[in-house]
Amino acid sequence: MSPTLHFAPHTCARVTLTALEEIGLPFGTHLIAFMGGEHRKPEFLAINPAGKVPALETEDGVIVQNGAILSYLAETHPDAGLLPRPQDAVGKAAVLAELFRISSDLHPLVTRFVMAVMISTDASDAPRIRTKAAEGLAMQLAPLERLLSQQPWILGGKWSILDAYLAWVWFRIEGAGLGADDYPALANHYATASERPSAKAALLHEERAQEELKARGLFFAPPR
Repeated sequence: MSPTLHFAPHTCARVTLTALEEIGLPFGTHLIAFMGGEHRKPEFLAINPAGKVPALETEDGVIVQNGAILSYLAETHPDAGLLPRPQDAVGKAAVLAELFRISSDLHPLVTRFVMAVMISTDASDAPRIRTKAAEGLAMQLAPLERLLSQQPWILGGKWSILDAYLAWVWFRIEGAGLGADDYPALANHYATASERPSAKAALLHEERAQEELKARGLFFAPPR
């Protein structure tokens, strides 16, 4: 059974697409049209009750949450080199800590910075939410900027799926107005990561999905 990824363009599902392309085995995709309310329909909620993407259907069952999906793919396809695979407990914890740094510390701030109007029912709250998110991003990005000014990838000299995740974070926040001049190392990291064949292949999946959404009258272009 080939895995099937439920995804939407511009979302963090891009990271899972990149991971699947790195693995190089066949997989299917299923577009979830948020503007059509498909993330709230019973068919999708039966797959992921949270109504979120990505969700990966595998021969082992459905895997949800980007961090969990990436960990699963790294474990089941070790030759792809998505993540290091230390044998000791502290080494495994260190790798997970880097993954959670992006998925738990950075990712929620991205949502608040890019889509502040969706966080509160009161539209007047949006500027305050965005400002606080920008403060949090500055704190979280500073050590990554220092790190990437000294080495090419998050874990040193070798790319990992963490770099694809950070590249997606940068894509969203820089496109929504975060000043690139303050983070030259992060900007360079994004440019380099985006040249990877798997990253380009992931974007092709998104481009085809966007064309489908346009044809269905369900295209939505949020701030990058």
